Amino acid sequence: MNFKKVKLKNGLRVILVPMTETQTVTAQIVVGTGSKYETKKVSGISHFLEHMVFKGTKKRPVSKMAMEEIESVGGMSNAFTGKEQTGYWIKTPSKHWKLALDVVSDIFLNPLIPAKEIEKERGVILQEESMYRDTPVRYVWDVFEDLLYGDQPAGWNIVGTKKTIQSISRKELIDYFKKYYSLSSAVLVLAGNFNEEKALEEIEKIFKLKKNTGNKNAKKKVIEKQSAPQLKFHFKETDQTHLLLGFRSCDMFAKDRFSAVLAGTILGGGMSSRLFNLLREKHGLTYYVDSASEQMTDTGYFFARAGVEHVNLKKVIGLILEEMKKLKTKKVTNKELKNAKEFLKGKTMMTLESSSAVASFLGDQELFRRKIKQPEELFIEIDKVTADDIIKASRKYLVNKNLNLAVVGPHKNESELKKFLKI
Repeated sequence: MNFKKVKLKNGLRVILVPMTETQTVTAQIVVGTGSKYETKKVSGISHFLEHMVFKGTKKRPVSKMAMEEIESVGGMSNAFTGKEQTGYWIKTPSKHWKLALDVVSDIFLNPLIPAKEIEKERGVILQEESMYRDTPVRYVWDVFEDLLYGDQPAGWNIVGTKKTIQSISRKELIDYFKKYYSLSSAVLVLAGNFNEEKALEEIEKIFKLKKNTGNKNAKKKVIEKQSAPQLKFHFKETDQTHLLLGFRSCDMFAKDRFSAVLAGTILGGGMSSRLFNLLREKHGLTYYVDSASEQMTDTGYFFARAGVEHVNLKKVIGLILEEMKKLKTKKVTNKELKNAKEFLKGKTMMTLESSSAVASFLGDQELFRRKIKQPEELFIEIDKVTADDIIKASRKYLVNKNLNLAVVGPHKNESELKKFLKI
């Protein structure tokens, strides 16, 4: 993967990735801020601001102008807010790379955040929050992270609460934008079929007179304190119970992070994984089941999740825990470990065939690590992991006192719920 990394005088980091084999271009800006950077009073403001930057700029004062420009040439756009980053991307046919770059830069640099649009967008975001609550397979993540981290930014819902969504003011949005949307905290990636020299000239032209503003982005340290297994049930009348079972684990900088990733892949990373074969193929207990290692800058967790018939919840939890226990007590075979490694590497390579995936792959590394590794370099790290490393990481992280269970479904009898702790 050929790419060029440039740091402008104002602090903006730029990554150019020419891809002659594709007919598209993706322009993406990621900013080092998200819900972990918020206070309780304005919980959800990162996500609210993500919506508002599309509601008009100095150059495109009417909210629909930018989207009409992009869609009129066959392009698409979207944005996302996470715990630790907020991102915006425009993807177009390659001949319109300049337009993609212009629009994504415009919404990042010059949003108007008009008062009348804020009031309308409250309703939109409230509906989004309701949609997530009505989607148990999605909402169980919020229940789990609330259980894991509690009343601190890491445990809050990214969208915010109904109360904060209804109360966030224009001044708070503008203040947040000025504080966190600094050039030095952002990464601009242009990936696809374009002329590298002309693109750099255009970027320097767009950002030439822009000064780096805002403070150095800082988030509160995550407090992790747990001494015994814990669970949280969210009552909802559903046709299926959704569970997420996990342990506190390593962050993205840990030396054994690839051991944790491979352990998750072996347990539930595909249709040949242990949990898929056990729960779906052998017992017919679930339609979806998977497992992975979620790793952030300062914390992480190892999890398995599934959707099951209500009466089978205890049985499925028991079977998952037994498989997790095997990771600690019995070495994986050479064949199983090799298959897991090839699965991870192949999945990565197939994903990176698109310009948008390449933009995310490089942008995330630069944002969080300030250092980019080629896929092949990551594959070397994956190949270094041994069966002993898997069992060592499993014994380190899959410990009973750090076990957490989140459930969404029609379960509410308190005495019945406490029985799950015995499992």
